[in-house]
Amino acid sequence: MNSLQLILTRLRYFGPAWVFASLNIIVGTWVLYIPQIKTKLAIDDAQLGIALFCFAMGTLTMIPLSSMIIDKIGVGKTTFYAIVIFSLLFLIPVVMPTYLTLCCSLFFVGLSGCLTDIAMNALVSDIEQEDGVHIMSASHGFFSLGGVIGAGIGSLVITYFEVALVHMLCSVIFVIATNLLIFRVYFFIKGRKEEKEKRRYNFKLMKPLLGLTMIAFLIMGSEGAIEHWSKLYLQDIVLITSEKISGFGFVSFSAMMTLGRFLGDEVSKRFGSFAIIIGGCLISIFGFAAVLMSHFIISIIGFGLVGLGFSVIIPELFRLAGKNNGVSSAQGISFVAGFGYLGFLLSPPFLGFLSKIESLQLSFISLLAAAVIALIITFLVKRKTI
Repeated sequence: MNSLQLILTRLRYFGPAWVFASLNIIVGTWVLYIPQIKTKLAIDDAQLGIALFCFAMGTLTMIPLSSMIIDKIGVGKTTFYAIVIFSLLFLIPVVMPTYLTLCCSLFFVGLSGCLTDIAMNALVSDIEQEDGVHIMSASHGFFSLGGVIGAGIGSLVITYFEVALVHMLCSVIFVIATNLLIFRVYFFIKGRKEEKEKRRYNFKLMKPLLGLTMIAFLIMGSEGAIEHWSKLYLQDIVLITSEKISGFGFVSFSAMMTLGRFLGDEVSKRFGSFAIIIGGCLISIFGFAAVLMSHFIISIIGFGLVGLGFSVIIPELFRLAGKNNGVSSAQGISFVAGFGYLGFLLSPPFLGFLSKIESLQLSFISLLAAAVIALIITFLVKRKTI
């Protein structure tokens, strides 16, 4: 809990952590209106999946450009400008009158979202190195907390907003205003430029990381799927009609993930990385089984169990990747994280296509299967490591 205490007691650390929360406050609010947008534009799940894939394409497009932007204007300035632009751009998709314009707007949102994500992680990494502290895991906890704020409070007040744009605008104003109050604590941090591309990936040395990479792809892919499809699942499969409570699947998922990330470091010290990953996979398997029972209370509990299980897996994968022999910790972590992030982006459209074939229930069965596969791979990787 030391990292959380640092963030809550030092504005220098709270400022960057709040950017993590801000990003997911906006996304959490947007998720509430996905069903409404789907109905307004009269599109099916597969078409919605393509629209979400446009968001993914924008993100992938920005990945090679982000480092150049950060080097040019500094990591602190990039972080602040990116979260402001991202917030403002997310006002556009909720008012797009056609399917084509929705896809185009989500592409540009993806560009700004990726830049925000990379900049804020780089900012926290630089602060950790400068101050000799460890706040990355807790900062990601604030990201999950942002989902609770955006989707949780948003679900409670959504019926008071007749127009989606007004709700989104309130969230955007809140995010920008709060960041304006604290951005000066990190705004002038330029970041470290010493590490140029002298060292290139040696894929032979990366081979031992392939198992961890597959786990990251499956788990982060499931995270992205739940973020975008949980509300529609409760509406279409569990048959929840209330706008106030149909967003609580994602709220439960985010709340338990937040708790798990704030407590995960202490648990890891006691039991070790592989035990934590295996335990997390088992918890998430039970969670998906509960979700698939299609009973509202049980499904909500299931989403929470999935969030709790997932919360400890990704940090431990990064921890193991950073210890790989023959490569630097940065190379190992970025290799695993890169493929994990790819899964996060590709899974929402993939689930849309599965839903088109059968139903969203088939899509969530595939997520259960992914958790089982991740568990099997973990046992295989552990056997090779020992």
